[in-house]
Amino acid sequence: MTGYVPGEQPRGDSIIKLNTNENPYLPSPRVLAALRKATNGSLRLYPEPSSDTLRSAAAEVYGVLPENIIAGNGSDEILSMLLRSFVGPGDRVAFPVPTYSLYDTLIEIQDGVRAAVDYPSDFSLPESLAAQNAALTFLCNPNAPSGTLVGLQGVEQLARRVAGILVVDEAYVDFAGSEGASSLPLIRRLPNLVVLRSFSKSFSLAGMRIGLGFAPEELISGMMKVKDSYNVNRLSMVAATAALQDIPWMTRNVRRIQRSRGKLTAGLKRLGYHVYPSHANFVLAQMKGANLKGVYEALKRKNILVRYFEAPGLEDCLRISVGAPQEMKALMNELEAIGRTPPP
Repeated sequence: MTGYVPGEQPRGDSIIKLNTNENPYLPSPRVLAALRKATNGSLRLYPEPSSDTLRSAAAEVYGVLPENIIAGNGSDEILSMLLRSFVGPGDRVAFPVPTYSLYDTLIEIQDGVRAAVDYPSDFSLPESLAAQNAALTFLCNPNAPSGTLVGLQGVEQLARRVAGILVVDEAYVDFAGSEGASSLPLIRRLPNLVVLRSFSKSFSLAGMRIGLGFAPEELISGMMKVKDSYNVNRLSMVAATAALQDIPWMTRNVRRIQRSRGKLTAGLKRLGYHVYPSHANFVLAQMKGANLKGVYEALKRKNILVRYFEAPGLEDCLRISVGAPQEMKALMNELEAIGRTPPP
C-alpha cells in the first residue's frame, strides 16, 4: 500500500495514518539542505561524543547553557538514561495514569517499583502523586493520551513536594499555544527538575530520532556518566541543529496543526463525542459508556488508522492524531457514515 501525501485526495489503496502522532508537514528546507550537504565522506567518522554543536545551538534557542543540556537518540533514550541514573532495584517510580506506556517498560528493566496514581476524570494533577516517596516521578505534559496540560504553577509545586527527581516530558509542548506552557524556565531554581523535549513532533523529524534533556548542570553531569558513547549519529545532529536555526518554519506548521485540531474537535463534538481540551497534536475523543473498538476497526477497514486502547478506563476513547486537512476531511466523512450505520 502506498503512503498518503498531505494535500492529495486519499486513494483507495492509501493509508491515512493518524495513530502515532507524526507531523503531516515536511521539516524545514534548511534541514533537508543540511542533510544533503552532510551526506559525504565525513560519514566514515564518528559523531561528536557529547553532541556539543547541537547542545550549543539548543542553548541559544532555549536560553540556557550547553551544560544544562543532554542529547539523546530520541527522548526515549533520555528516559532510559534517567532510569539508569536514579533508579535501582526496589526504588519507586511514580507517575499518573493513563500516560505514556514506555515508563512501565523502563521501570521493569531497572527492577524498580511502579507507583502509578490514577488521574481524576478531568486529567488534573492527582493530589497524591507527590506523596509516593519516589526516586523518580514522571509527568507527561501535555499528557498522552489525553492532551491535557498541567500549568506551570502546578509543576513547580509538584517539584517542590516530591522526594526525588521530577521529570517533565514535554514531547508535545510546542502545540500548547502558550509560551508559558513549558517548564524549562524552572530548571534555574529547582535542583530536582528535568525537562525533556523531542524533535519528532513539532519539528517533523520522527525518523531522525533526536531528543534533548534540560536540567541543572549537576544532574546533566551525572547523566553523562551513563550515556552511551556516540549515542546520536552525525546526520541526526545535523538535522536537529538545522531545525533549531529555522524556528519560524516549525512555528508555522504548529499553527496549521492547531487550526486543524480546533476544527477536528468541533467536528467530533458535533458527532456526540466528548473531546478533552488538547494542547498536543492529537485529541482524545470519548463516547462515554461505549466501547469504541468497533469504530476503530471500521475506520481501519477504510484504511484510516487511529489509536484504540484496551486499557481499563479507555475503552470508550479513541486517540486521533491531527493530520493534514484532507486527512481530517476523510476521517470525518467516515465517522459520520459510521454514526449512521453503527459497527457490529
